[in-house]
Amino acid sequence: MNSHTRPGQLQSLGQSLAGARLRKHADYLRTYAAARKRQSASMSWFLAPRILAPQIPGAPVTPEPRVGLTVGKVLGKATQRNRIKRRMREALRRHVGLLPQGCDLIFHPRRIVLTMEFAQLEAEIVRILEQARTEASRGFKSPAAAHQAPGTPAP
Repeated sequence: MNSHTRPGQLQSLGQSLAGARLRKHADYLRTYAAARKRQSASMSWFLAPRILAPQIPGAPVTPEPRVGLTVGKVLGKATQRNRIKRRMREALRRHVGLLPQGCDLIFHPRRIVLTMEFAQLEAEIVRILEQARTEASRGFKSPAAAHQAPGTPAP
């Protein structure tokens, strides 16, 4: 802790995404299958609850949140895709504390992320993270239940 930080004060700029990243292809597929696609001005995003493994003694009850980022070749050459990923990771790193607990979140940025002001990108990511936290705190509906008529029983 540096001399400018008081005990108990959050250090949002010093946090890392290393432990909060989706790494396995199977985790991405599971998130896509369990989530509904949501849109914002400069990206699409998917939010799904994490499925708990069989309880290990001493393991946390609520799993840590994880975040994934996919940037397809349609968005440009490797240098452009890498720049999009760097900008997104930095904005996420600054607000990793806002990730919804017990959830997986995947971002699909659009090409506009390359040219938009960083402050604007950061504000949009914060808005998405807050929306995801609100949705996660309310509980999730399965994608099939979201398309059902009100009053009909879930399958």
